[in-house]
Amino acid sequence: MEKGTLVEFKVNGDRRLAVIEKPEGKKDWIAIDKNGTNHKIRPQKIDYLVEGETFKSSDIEKFSQEVEKYLDPSSLEIAWELLMEESTPITPAELAGLIFSEETPLLCYASYLLLSEDKIYFKKKGDIYEPRSATQVEEIKHQIDIETQKRKEKEEFFTRLNQALAGEEISWTDNDLVKLDFVERWVLQPDNPPKQVQEILENIGRSKTVQEAWQLLIDLKLWSEHENLFLRRSSYPNNFPLEVAEMAQSIIYNLSKGIEIPDPQPRLDLTHHKVYTIDDESTKEIDDGLSVETLDDGSLRYWIHIADPTRLITPHDELDLEARKRSTSLYLPTGMIPMFPPVLATGPMSLVQGQICPALSFGVTLDEQGGIQDYEIHSTYIKPTYRLTYHDVDEMLHLDIQAEPEVKQLAHASKLRSQWRKDNGSVMISMPEAVIKVKGEEDVSIELLDDSYSRSLVAEMMILTGEVAGRFCQEHNIPVPFRGQPQPELPPQEELILLPAGPVRSSAIRRCMPKSETGLSPIRHASLGLSAYTQVTSPIRRYTDLLAHFQIKAHLRGDELPFGRDEMQSILFNVTSTSSEAVLVERQTNRYWTLQYLKQHSDEMWEVLMLRWLREDDRLALILFEDIGLEFPYKCDRPIKLGETFMLEVAYCDPHRDEIRFREVVIPT
Repeated sequence: MEKGTLVEFKVNGDRRLAVIEKPEGKKDWIAIDKNGTNHKIRPQKIDYLVEGETFKSSDIEKFSQEVEKYLDPSSLEIAWELLMEESTPITPAELAGLIFSEETPLLCYASYLLLSEDKIYFKKKGDIYEPRSATQVEEIKHQIDIETQKRKEKEEFFTRLNQALAGEEISWTDNDLVKLDFVERWVLQPDNPPKQVQEILENIGRSKTVQEAWQLLIDLKLWSEHENLFLRRSSYPNNFPLEVAEMAQSIIYNLSKGIEIPDPQPRLDLTHHKVYTIDDESTKEIDDGLSVETLDDGSLRYWIHIADPTRLITPHDELDLEARKRSTSLYLPTGMIPMFPPVLATGPMSLVQGQICPALSFGVTLDEQGGIQDYEIHSTYIKPTYRLTYHDVDEMLHLDIQAEPEVKQLAHASKLRSQWRKDNGSVMISMPEAVIKVKGEEDVSIELLDDSYSRSLVAEMMILTGEVAGRFCQEHNIPVPFRGQPQPELPPQEELILLPAGPVRSSAIRRCMPKSETGLSPIRHASLGLSAYTQVTSPIRRYTDLLAHFQIKAHLRGDELPFGRDEMQSILFNVTSTSSEAVLVERQTNRYWTLQYLKQHSDEMWEVLMLRWLREDDRLALILFEDIGLEFPYKCDRPIKLGETFMLEVAYCDPHRDEIRFREVVIPT
């Protein structure tokens, strides 16, 4: 190379022009760039040599500016169109002659730049460039368009993201929601962080942690601060599919127009009965009612009327399959998520006061001890007379209201039943029960349910109905979800009697109780003291009850059972699994809001009761907060006796991490 030759080479990947000054040793050359900086380069590192003209380093800037005027990619496309059909390869100098009609050093270098920067029309092969085929060019252009669109969407997404974080109202696109869905999924399943989420967090200047991803969703108002992650992680659907909602609305519309769904069999008219529905004031799905009939011989027949949702649905239709998918209504402190669309569950499926309602009614005559003397089951029409709360019934019993003798009769029957079950080996466990409710975002309350006559009355009537249904299905070999419980191995009576009566003793018994079981054959239910039992009293909110209704009603009509044993077994397996998941969501959600409640009341002192040791060697106890009916493990700092009461306060609480610690408060005497 001669002194004054202009060459191009790369410095850290960037193009650099410099003028050859002199050789350096045997292999290298010294070249000076436009800034006067010396570079030691080897010939094999030179990418292009501008031939036919001598330069000074001061000429480089002007040369580069002149070259810029000719760097029009459209001229390269024209050359490709001319060369493509014959697949004619070309050099930079030949391209200069083709598109500029001259082969000056400047135009040859401009042509070289066009070819070397091109990613579409030509591919380099040695020192020449071959035109790509039309198909290849079309595919490359298509890919470039896609990448360009992606970059545009990405820029627009981050613009909207920052606007939303600034408090502006944003309409998210479908692509935006896909990106944000990655953020949600990482928060719910934090093991493997998606690259998309890390890029989002990095772009907006946040650390790449699950906590920041969770906070981002809150800041974007996509999630609330108390978002139910347990529900989101579960398979339980929060909303009803469109086809299910439309089917529900169609039923409502037809009923409003007086278009009744044909009943496959006549119903027994019991609308003359005085029917009581007894529930909490907040209950919207009314699925059971009670009445008493005086027979000609003066004896009493107790009627338990159960809502009949199966009149509105048929096995395997959209409503049935959706209810099966859900398996149960979900009861959370923040509200209930129903098994059926609310317009049906709280409307025509419920036993509404003052309206004629289809029901499945169980009439039972008891013997003097409280056992079942006789029973009958019918599809009926009833007309609920009173909607009462538990408090109403307790007050009526306390005041001995003479105008409503049926309430007193029902209470007497429930006591008979309770004693009869006790005589038959039932295990009575009485532990405080609490209901957690949340209004708005922060208003958490915990209500301790009273162990009242009215609740015992309703519970005994529902258990009685389950025994009647179980006996009926057993006698007629009808496969339904029978429930049972193995016989527990309880501590000897002489040990139990030494424990303080009440929660301590009940806790000791409860820990011995085996898990309940569900199957298609009758099995003894030890804690209820029954030899056959199936749940039928909540068909609006429990799918296994709905299954039993389908089977029993078909048998009453003389029809073939809608579910054979094999199909019933398969359904039961899936429903039991889904139901267990729903119970877990309820338990986890209750736990979260319990911790929120205690966090909000961290300045209070609580009287607690020592129930039992979990690990006595480690002084880990199970304690009961008596005022709110909640149980917690507690590591004691001193020896504590069973049944001892003492005072605690919250030392630390983080509901999101599911962590709480207590410390004992010593009150001076």
